[in-house]
Amino acid sequence: MECPQLSSKEKISNNFGVSKKINELFNLIETLRGKNGCPWDQKQTPRSMSIYLIEEMYELVEAIIRKDPNHICEELGDVFFHILFITSIYKEKGIFDLEKVIGRITEKMIRRHPHVFGDTKVENVEDVRKQWHHIKQTEKNHDPSPSVLSSVPKSLPALMRAYQVSERAARCGFDWDDINGVMAKVEEEWREFKHEVDSDSELETNLQKKSLEFGDILFTLMNVARFAGIHPETALAESTNKFEKRFKFMETEISKEGRHIDSATRIEMNGLWEKAKQKFQD
Repeated sequence: MECPQLSSKEKISNNFGVSKKINELFNLIETLRGKNGCPWDQKQTPRSMSIYLIEEMYELVEAIIRKDPNHICEELGDVFFHILFITSIYKEKGIFDLEKVIGRITEKMIRRHPHVFGDTKVENVEDVRKQWHHIKQTEKNHDPSPSVLSSVPKSLPALMRAYQVSERAARCGFDWDDINGVMAKVEEEWREFKHEVDSDSELETNLQKKSLEFGDILFTLMNVARFAGIHPETALAESTNKFEKRFKFMETEISKEGRHIDSATRIEMNGLWEKAKQKFQD
């Protein structure tokens, strides 16, 4: 079923309404940072606000994973507020404004989609990815560093950064032939880690080796996810949420007896865990 198309009049009316709301939010931010505004907001910088933006992004991702429309709407608003707040600070300094930000991203998206806005032909998603990478390499503001990995931010969470590093290397042809090859590598890395664990040494050098070998397992498992078309960050977040839900069920059941979870025996916990698995199978 196709979504109903807005008429030209409805589009104009809708765009005007959005623009008005954006201006209202900008005015609110200017008030907060103004002479008689909020001391906290007045002190903020792009760097300090970027930390809060990251936090809001994670909350948005969590809302999306939970598939809660109301929560998603609220978190999108929080993210949008932080983006406008940072933009407003640069506008105050006369560096750029929202119009320039929107103009640049619009130009970039048109430039990077010649198969939509031009005559270029693509056959599949992989063609689009290769084209995107090629166009990015030719852009004036592209990092002149010779490494294809330089564009991966070092500040990303380790799992997300590992995924992006591996994906960029794979674009250059440095990759396994298929998922079976990656899974065989996981088994190899597991054997190497088990060898270090079995050495039963608490020396610092051995602990470092165990850490490196365990990291190799995680990195290779991340590549298994990539081959399977799964993003490891999302998969891990969903599994953690599932564990949390089941564990909280155990806590609730124990609390009905006036006890705390740490007073339960292992046998009790195992029994409650099985009940939790039956109750929460997602």
